[in-house]
Amino acid sequence: MSLKTFLDKKDVRAKFSEEFSKPKFSLKKEILAPPVTKHYSLVGTAFDYLMRFYIRRFNPEAITKEWVAELSIERMKEIGFALNSQREPIPINDNLLAKADEMLSQAKKAYSDYIKSGKMNDEVIKCTILLAQLDTYFRAGIIDENFGVIDEGDVIDLRRLTSIINPDSFKAKELCLLNPTFGEASELIGGADADLIIDDVLIDIKTTTKLEFKRDHFNELIGYYTLYKIGGIPDTPVEPKIRNLGIYYSRYGELYIFPVASVISLSKFPTFIEWFKGRAAQER
Repeated sequence: MSLKTFLDKKDVRAKFSEEFSKPKFSLKKEILAPPVTKHYSLVGTAFDYLMRFYIRRFNPEAITKEWVAELSIERMKEIGFALNSQREPIPINDNLLAKADEMLSQAKKAYSDYIKSGKMNDEVIKCTILLAQLDTYFRAGIIDENFGVIDEGDVIDLRRLTSIINPDSFKAKELCLLNPTFGEASELIGGADADLIIDDVLIDIKTTTKLEFKRDHFNELIGYYTLYKIGGIPDTPVEPKIRNLGIYYSRYGELYIFPVASVISLSKFPTFIEWFKGRAAQER
């Protein structure tokens, strides 16, 4: 179970709608980086990695976690099979494992070179596509026929997405956490991890074509905040104090932020937390 799967439950959606009113959203802007291919999910995951690389470069004190892509190889060895694009089981043989190892090694080298040089070249961009393919196995168990193959259109897409980032929006004053998890609370929801925390703002990255704030997006942010209140964020030099939630709309170069206090009643929230823990335990 993932946080998204949990939030998709009918009664969970109803509970979130009952407890939390979504703030009004009035951002209007033309899309700056329309998609080049139809690999929407892959490019979105690749950009999550690329964005974290980018932010780590000018936040040298940023705290990073092990990439989800790294955990994929361990899971491949443990499970021994995958699903292809038709959702049919296929065995994971030595050749496939060797390819996965090579993809990860290539990505680690490109990442290391980028952190040292600051040069966002095509090799760095390509490595995030490989990481996204590995990431897909960990989260969904899928390895399709393009495993290890890079579409040049996706490279162009990611280059454009990177070109419209405003670095001032992601420069931390005190704390920068990349891909943070929430201690034991993450295990309530199958190992949930967020995208970014910059100082007191928890940020989710959305590489979507529409500039809209869906109820699902709002629920996801509230879900992350709930996990933070349950489990905290371990292994940080400064205790995070999340006061704001936000979404970075990567195809528009827009960061939308709203205060937690505007959508959550702190006096009622402890009761909701107990419901959340009990409901998540039912799924487990």
